[in-house]
Amino acid sequence: MLRERKVLVLAPHTDDGELGCGATIARAQDEGATVFYAAFSTAEESVPEGFPRNQLEKEVRKATRILKIKPDNLLIYKYEVRKLNYVRQEILEELIKIRERINPDLVFLPSLRDIHQDHQVIAAEGLRAFKNSSLLGYELIWNNRTFDTDCFIMVQPKHVALKIKALQAYVTQQGKGFMEPAFIEAMARVRGTQIGVEYAEAFEVIRWII
Repeated sequence: MLRERKVLVLAPHTDDGELGCGATIARAQDEGATVFYAAFSTAEESVPEGFPRNQLEKEVRKATRILKIKPDNLLIYKYEVRKLNYVRQEILEELIKIRERINPDLVFLPSLRDIHQDHQVIAAEGLRAFKNSSLLGYELIWNNRTFDTDCFIMVQPKHVALKIKALQAYVTQQGKGFMEPAFIEAMARVRGTQIGVEYAEAFEVIRWII
């Protein structure tokens, strides 16, 4: 499914893409896909005390390197955290530029049922911008009141391990329950159990083009 495809991951904030589909990114790399990652906020206003304001930019660069995303395929924007709705037209225009440059086959973006305001903007504008691409919504269960598990992507233990390693690059985010290796592994195991395999990630099908 992922072999030799152009895959784009849309992350409202640094770490959302890894949390939502990090193991799938690792599988896509194994299968020869070209993976692009766009992060729209480095949340400089929310960086913990004692770290430089650009700390999350440093962390996303390290995390995506772990997932073998080429530096040239990482796009970082610095919109203000929790205020993406103020610049949604500007974000749409940037997404259209990405579409024209990449023309991705498959786009991963937040679920349309994600309740976080920044995630809602990226989901809605991504849906508008990528009308000719397949779209899969990833789950961040702490932000999803409901989530339709329409699609399951099987992953191997090594892919889950890489996801965990990438998330550990976010030193500013450690201590949060959803960043814990045990939680990441358990979620992958739950989704795998639902389809009779060891590990998987689940997605909401927004648009599937065959």
